[in-house]
Amino acid sequence: MSRSIVIMVSSNHDFVDNSKKQFEGQDCTVQTFSPEQWRTGLESPFFRQQLIQGVPALAGGANSMVSNSPGQVLAFPSSNDSHVQKMDHMEAKAIENAILQYKGNLTEAAKALGIGRATLYRKVKQYQIDPAVARKKKAMAA
Repeated sequence: MSRSIVIMVSSNHDFVDNSKKQFEGQDCTVQTFSPEQWRTGLESPFFRQQLIQGVPALAGGANSMVSNSPGQVLAFPSSNDSHVQKMDHMEAKAIENAILQYKGNLTEAAKALGIGRATLYRKVKQYQIDPAVARKKKAMAA
């Protein structure tokens, strides 16, 4: 059985401590980063490579441990098969999930993802994501 790895990006120390307590005894490793460390790290090819090599959970899995607290933890995309997903595909899914969660509000989605708004706009264009889809869902729900 593989050991799960939980990656938390938060500057809220109480939230991090409480979350670590929840994962105690669940055979998982918790890695924490401040939003600044995460942003800086993702810009570094070395950090990204270490992340890929050190995080076997990126291969996916059926069991996700995600809080439903808005703005605290976003669902990380996973698959139910044993194939490793490409980073671009996972990043695009994470962006789509954030945009859907924040009903098309790109500013709030960028904050939740821990990236700048301009970066999010660039990635939305790069991955050909249409934020209008989330806005339409918001309008239909109202």
